[in-house]
Amino acid sequence: MKSVSVSQPKYQVANEQFSIQHMKRAGITAMPRAHSHSLIEMYYLREGERIYFVDSQVVTLKKGELILIQSDEMHATASSEIAEFERILINYHPALLPTPLQDDCKWFNKRGFHLFRLMLREQTEAENLLLRILEECRECRPFYETSVLTLFAELMILLKRSEPLTQNDSSKHPLHNLVTDVATYIREHYQKPLTLEETARQFFISPSYLSRIFYRLTGFHFREYVVHIRILQAKRLITQSNIKIQEIASNVGFEHLSHFNKTFKRVTGYNPSHYRKEIKFRQG
Repeated sequence: MKSVSVSQPKYQVANEQFSIQHMKRAGITAMPRAHSHSLIEMYYLREGERIYFVDSQVVTLKKGELILIQSDEMHATASSEIAEFERILINYHPALLPTPLQDDCKWFNKRGFHLFRLMLREQTEAENLLLRILEECRECRPFYETSVLTLFAELMILLKRSEPLTQNDSSKHPLHNLVTDVATYIREHYQKPLTLEETARQFFISPSYLSRIFYRLTGFHFREYVVHIRILQAKRLITQSNIKIQEIASNVGFEHLSHFNKTFKRVTGYNPSHYRKEIKFRQG
């Protein structure tokens, strides 16, 4: 089936620190490249089913469920067996929320995402709030931006009061669990010289099959994900310690400092020493 999309414009308020878009789509959608946002992402699924890869887990999002994705967290989404879906997508800066709701730890608890399975009544309330936000953005009546942020605060309070789905409860589909296990294996062994062939042997599958399903469900090629995890850990060590750059390169699995420097700059736009200086400058 050919993919057909019907979407409203993306509305932005608060100097582009908040955006919302409503979209319906029919047909299989290809896995987009894994990506991240500087703002927190909220994805509410009104109809259908979607597959997320986030924080090394494959998660199936079902009708009436909502997921929050931490800012700068790499993630990707794709079709499941149910091709048609309808979603409302919001990106926001936490500073727009009332002070008690701004703390990331209250939403993510040091994880990359938070999945909410809403009860039917909560789904109705959440949808009403989301649709009212869209209506305010469309009509642009006086004080509509204030109204949008007030309605959004109500939505976040509703989520805080709802019963969240445990973070470890991902899809029970065996293929999804396999890819989650492989991603976890990479996170636990990134310091070692990981290869596609060796990892495939660990899970008793062929390298070609692992390569195919890993990319299909995560948006990453195998080697690309290994590099992503290594650079993620390197950034943490660079900003949170005084360990020498050469030692950090070795600690995260790079045999040669020159290769580490080149890869780090390609991914972040900075060489490691400049990245450390930039972060310290921002932190004052």
